[in-house]
Amino acid sequence: MDSATVERFEANRARLASLAYRLLGSAVDAEDAVQDTFLRWHAADRRHIEVPEAWLTKVVTNVSLDRLRSAQLRRERAAGDWLPEPLLDGDPMLGPADTAEQRESVTMAVLTLMERLQPVERAVYVLREAFAYSHAEIAAILDISESASQQHAHRARRRVADGQAAADIDRAAARRIVEAFVDAASSGRTERLVALLTDDVTAISDGAGQARIWLRLSAPARIAAAVRASFKPTPAKRRLVGGSPAMHAGLINGAPALIAALDDRVVGVVVLDVRGDKVSMLRGISDPDRLARLTRQWRRADPGEPLSRLW
Repeated sequence: MDSATVERFEANRARLASLAYRLLGSAVDAEDAVQDTFLRWHAADRRHIEVPEAWLTKVVTNVSLDRLRSAQLRRERAAGDWLPEPLLDGDPMLGPADTAEQRESVTMAVLTLMERLQPVERAVYVLREAFAYSHAEIAAILDISESASQQHAHRARRRVADGQAAADIDRAAARRIVEAFVDAASSGRTERLVALLTDDVTAISDGAGQARIWLRLSAPARIAAAVRASFKPTPAKRRLVGGSPAMHAGLINGAPALIAALDDRVVGVVVLDVRGDKVSMLRGISDPDRLARLTRQWRRADPGEPLSRLW
């Protein structure tokens, strides 16, 4: 493959990766899908490819759909609760963020809700909402009719509507939210934390990274007690992660997040969904494999001064 052909693919890599991530909810799977697309680009008779960008979009979309339909992936996500792989603000895999629809399509809330969709519905939703493809273009990508694309889009929008964010949150607002959360959780008074939570708040975590152990809680008092217990220092917790992590405020998938880092390694994140001035959802992730890409991005970022130390 000549350098111009490789450069043509590389010029599309970030867009293809962000498309695959939205479809799969996993950076690792998205990278694999992009690599498979590159191998097909390498093997293709490119003399008959009139619009390389359209060809690459079609291939990465269908490679991703094949992964979504795979028996292994269905088993993994049916085994219990599932959370998207978290990405740090500024990660190129988050892709376009010029419109509210593009930003919402990559939030943890919407990525999780898209699990309800059939693979084709998910593809239509992502291509339409995040990348602004016309229904005629989507029909060509997915080998369906234009009217079918419109129907899939209507059903998908209806199913994910409840998870769309009410407003964008910038870095300053995210820091204020996380500061209030950390201050309340560290105070030893669960009533302060309860006051920050909505009545229908839900919390889910990956069980400190233990495979296939998911923890789900509801009710403000129960969640406040669990968060308070997690902030309580113990020697066992320090041994588990190898020290006392620093707590930082940040943005993960466009939402305010508490990021726990030990030296240059992220050991856990808690992503907060905010409704009005209260937290309506907490998502905790500490599986090292699911934090690997985030850790690489963290090492390139300037996290600033931590809010405090954990444990």
